[in-house]
Amino acid sequence: MRLLLTGGGTAGHINPALAIAETVKQNDPNAEIAFVGVRGKREEDLVPRAGYPLYFVQARGFRGKLPTLSNLRAAWLALTAPNAKDTQEILDTFKPDLVIGTGGYACWPLMVAAAKRGIPTAVHESNSHPGKAVRMLQGKVDRIWTNFPNTVQHLRRREKVVRVGNPLRGDFGALTREEARARLGISSDRLFILSFGGSGGAENVNRGVITMMRELSAKNPAILHMHATGKADFEASMLAFREAGLDEVQNCILKDYIYDMPLCMVAADLIISRAGAMTLSELALLHKACVLIPSPNVAYNHQVLNATELGRAGAAKVLDDDAVTKEGVLASAVQEILTDGTLRHSMEEKIVAFADPEANRRIWEEIGALLKTH
Repeated sequence: MRLLLTGGGTAGHINPALAIAETVKQNDPNAEIAFVGVRGKREEDLVPRAGYPLYFVQARGFRGKLPTLSNLRAAWLALTAPNAKDTQEILDTFKPDLVIGTGGYACWPLMVAAAKRGIPTAVHESNSHPGKAVRMLQGKVDRIWTNFPNTVQHLRRREKVVRVGNPLRGDFGALTREEARARLGISSDRLFILSFGGSGGAENVNRGVITMMRELSAKNPAILHMHATGKADFEASMLAFREAGLDEVQNCILKDYIYDMPLCMVAADLIISRAGAMTLSELALLHKACVLIPSPNVAYNHQVLNATELGRAGAAKVLDDDAVTKEGVLASAVQEILTDGTLRHSMEEKIVAFADPEANRRIWEEIGALLKTH
């Protein structure tokens, strides 16, 4: 099998593609797999690290609905990039049997070009409300794979929709908590807090976590706290980290990005994060107690909706994005979970209901079924 995967901009689009690639390799070790993305985005870092070749097309995302110069440029690229020489040369050179997109504007040029050639195509949507690229592609691709059951309600071409769940890389759940901690050098009896706001950064989350580190983590040597700021906000966050005196505290660690995230998540006792669909699937699969801070700046408010559902089920503690920057808010929530073993265990049990361990198997079966139709 020769498979092209396309999608990018953020880790939320890239990680599902990497998980699909891993699933294909596990079932077909001889499969040839390559990725297609946009220069200067997260795929340029993450894909080569995973060992896959990466091609580039020209694409740009829309910002709002106003006819700005940026949006006019995005519209022009959306119209011309599928037929552009660089896009067509990727298909001519690689000769894929199948093209799979995972959303984001980066997947548009190649998906359109492949569909025009009659190459089997599928697009995967992790979120409950489909993004612009997926909605625009629904009339062109052969299949639309979804994570949430209600996604179909937002699509016109419902006959193409197959709910498969969110693909997850095998690193998630491959090791026990004890094995993960041994690899990271963390003692089994230490409380390990892992926090992150997304690959692009999240200013309020970073501010809130640094405040919480100063108020709680730094004062409790039994706690080890690691936080990833995202590369865009790392310098500003590091300045605040140093101003709080946290650079002198051994149990507080600040990073720009965590590349061994599956290992760290398995090892953690408590995770503080945004509420993106992929992250929630990972938390559920790993049975992790969590504090969710949904982003208010995503389309259709899907992170708030996702987090609210887990909060109502008692599977997560949900905090407002603005609230976490205030003194004591995040620290109080975290301290309650860490000091109440019964509460933490209950959260770990209840989040399991949101896990879908069969997603990778279903995706592989769907790939086979799609190839048979062509």
